[in-house]
Amino acid sequence: MTAGTEVRLRPMRWWDIPDAVEIEQALFPASPWTEAGFWSELAGVPATRDYLVAQDGTGLVGYAGLLTVAHEADVQTVAVRADRQGRGLGGRLLDGLLAAARRRDSSQVLLEVAADNTAAQALYAGRGFERISLRRGYYGPGLDALVMRLRLGERGVDAR
Repeated sequence: MTAGTEVRLRPMRWWDIPDAVEIEQALFPASPWTEAGFWSELAGVPATRDYLVAQDGTGLVGYAGLLTVAHEADVQTVAVRADRQGRGLGGRLLDGLLAAARRRDSSQVLLEVAADNTAAQALYAGRGFERISLRRGYYGPGLDALVMRLRLGERGVDAR
């Protein structure tokens, strides 16, 4: 790793929102989250939400969020800046969310992923997620999503 590229994960804070919005707009131009959307999500921390960022010496390089209600968790987002993809950051962020789901004693974790995003689907499948359904037009006309689930057992232990 070159100087300034060591990545650390930490909780997302309000001052991360502008950088997260910039990444969001670059990665998801068809349906990006807005600044207000991020503010709304962070308002739920720590009651029902867990949000992480990945940061290196150049700034914010990724973020991820989880919503937990009762014993069910839902991955709200996982995003890694385009120039930093393929280096394991998405996996580190997802692992952080799964650890949060286990701490909250979730029995399962659900997520939606673009049907054409095979890289993300492989990441999720590698962590034990299974496809359970398809949501047509979830991200807009002609932009379908796969719904995937990871079952966790008692006290957040993987039930594979």
